[in-house]
Amino acid sequence: MSATKKNTLKLKFDSSRNLAPAPESKSVAKIADRYDLFINGKFEKPSSKKYFDTINPATEEKLSVVAEANAADVNNAVAAARTAYEKQWKKTAPKERAKYIYRIARLIQEHARELAVIETLDGGKPIRESRDFDVPTAANHFFYYAGWADKLDYAFPNRNPQPLGVAGQIIPWNFPLLMAAWKIAPALATGNTVVLKPAETTSLTALKLAEIIQEADLPPGVVNIITGAGTTGAALVNHPDINKIAFTGSTEVGKMIQKAIAGTNKKATLELGGKAANIIFEDAPLDQAVEGIINGIFFNQGHVCCAGSRLLVQESVYKIVLQKLKDRMETLIVGDPMDKNTDIGAINSKQQLDVINKYLKIGQQEGAEMFQINCNIPKKGFFCRPTIFTNVAQSNRIAQEEIFGPVLAIQTFRTEDEAIEKANNTPFGLSAGVWTNKGSKMFNMTSKLKAGVIWANTYNKFDPVSPFGGYKESGFGREGGLHGLGAYLKV
Repeated sequence: MSATKKNTLKLKFDSSRNLAPAPESKSVAKIADRYDLFINGKFEKPSSKKYFDTINPATEEKLSVVAEANAADVNNAVAAARTAYEKQWKKTAPKERAKYIYRIARLIQEHARELAVIETLDGGKPIRESRDFDVPTAANHFFYYAGWADKLDYAFPNRNPQPLGVAGQIIPWNFPLLMAAWKIAPALATGNTVVLKPAETTSLTALKLAEIIQEADLPPGVVNIITGAGTTGAALVNHPDINKIAFTGSTEVGKMIQKAIAGTNKKATLELGGKAANIIFEDAPLDQAVEGIINGIFFNQGHVCCAGSRLLVQESVYKIVLQKLKDRMETLIVGDPMDKNTDIGAINSKQQLDVINKYLKIGQQEGAEMFQINCNIPKKGFFCRPTIFTNVAQSNRIAQEEIFGPVLAIQTFRTEDEAIEKANNTPFGLSAGVWTNKGSKMFNMTSKLKAGVIWANTYNKFDPVSPFGGYKESGFGREGGLHGLGAYLKV
């Protein structure tokens, strides 16, 4: 490339950061000063009489205080769910259950702007992601499962599908509203009742969903939402009247849950950590692939279990892909998540930012070369520049362990077999991506990669119709699609 073209390109990239601010209004979000526990159709004060702060990770300002449920509160929520299940919900005609679920979906749409703003204020993700992905996809899951509620005999012919009973559900902080929809919608469609515990750092959209459930006139006790930290989740997992545990979170906690329910009759689905590989072959559409890499790891700040946090590039195109990737990274805007121009918002908590910074040091200590984009980041709040590591060995911790941040480890390969071996050589198996213009190569790779979800010439595409889940230490069971129904049924 000529010097003139390089300068023109650089000017174009630099100018992308000088956009006029386009902040979304906070005024649409009605956030209460205090939130209690949602049990049996109404908000109740916690037995513990304890509350904890929830803050905006971009500004460190307090948004609200949230109730901390103890074992007695968990017991009350489970009792309410059991009563609602036995006396009403399992007896409710499937087509009537469908109407309630459909109503929730429509109300999510009606409250979409408010939900998106609250998700961004509470979680730190860019408003574009909350607005364009999280909230619409959450509504879509309720719409989808509303359609299945009266068709279970067609979904499982000659198998007499029956609900399990009371489902205890625990969700993470990276997609609070969407994860709630993933779990609540199929549970309701199959006739179960629910006790949901959101992450302590991102409880607000789940509590706003509780208000929507009230507005939808769902029978009391069918959905209960309790807030708290790890001890609250442990009390829910260990409760003797829970029939099913659905957990999304870390592999470490997933293993603890498995041990806790061993020897019981509780069913479980676990969606755990990942270390996904994006594999770029020399015949791939490189610009499209680079955009997929950016989408897979940076636009979501790496806050996705299936984030493409490893990149495997065929040696013959390594240099050009690396340059394209660096050039594209320099156009990314890091800053206020409420600004519609922002590509990368705040890390969810100081604790998570500390984990990411720890791995940045580890990567350099292991001999990898670190590249970060040259940009200013806000002085207040929890922010991390998009980062790539090159000269990464397969044994490096940054290539083996989940970081959950905007950090990409890059390796090279020569042959398909080498790419498959490197991609599979981690304890995880949640997702992967393949970039090539040859269908035969694509099918060969997807048949040999040990991952639950594999994207071809795209990345991070989700649909309620498609099941999602992992292998190995990425968990077991599937959410979404027909498979997501089976996890809540006796068949």
